Amino acid sequence: MPTTRKKLLFLAGFGTSLGSLVTVCLALATPQWVTGRIEFSDSNFSNGSILLTYGLFRGESAQEVTAGLAQSDLAFEVLTTLSDSSPKSLHSAVIALLFLSLFTSLLSAGLTLFNSISDPYQTWLGPTSIFTWNGLNTAFVVGAMVLFAVNTQANGLSVAMSSALYLAQEYSYGSSTHSYLYAFWLLLLTLSLNVLTVAVVAFYQNASYHRQQKRRKPMENAPKDGILF
Repeated sequence: MPTTRKKLLFLAGFGTSLGSLVTVCLALATPQWVTGRIEFSDSNFSNGSILLTYGLFRGESAQEVTAGLAQSDLAFEVLTTLSDSSPKSLHSAVIALLFLSLFTSLLSAGLTLFNSISDPYQTWLGPTSIFTWNGLNTAFVVGAMVLFAVNTQANGLSVAMSSALYLAQEYSYGSSTHSYLYAFWLLLLTLSLNVLTVAVVAFYQNASYHRQQKRRKPMENAPKDGILF
């Protein structure tokens, strides 16, 4: 049976892994990832800004005009709006990476809970597997954050959505600026929780190693004739 220390440490790791899972779920479900402001004008001398606020699946659009009439506010589905385009492909990749991170968080939570009630030692059910899954989770989350930012800033994600939403108006687009919202930054919490999970398990391994070393020292320091006897 596992010791009390081991139970407590791995239950703490289970808590941080579960927290990572919940945080990614919240990020996926929340439509406040980024706000984009895009300058526009048309042949009827209307001009102003389009404000897009969206997440991975849903978003809203509004207009602030300095001349002409503003269009009504719109709610939209991101993937449906993008149709077939390079921004849609990268956006789909972000979603896929986050679903992979959910899978690895679930595995990490299951393994830490299993280790709190059993004694796997140096197997793929033990600390090595927990380190592996949390490392993959971190890589997936970092990849999703970087890919989303690149798609938004460099690949024109907001302009692509605006063009699809206001296709009939034939707007000409100018500069665009973006502000990242709390759902995007929630992923940093996921990274922190992954680090905490690894730190807890590494602390247990280190403590277990030193405990084994202390047990060996009396035998190493004992007289040879006493050992023979």
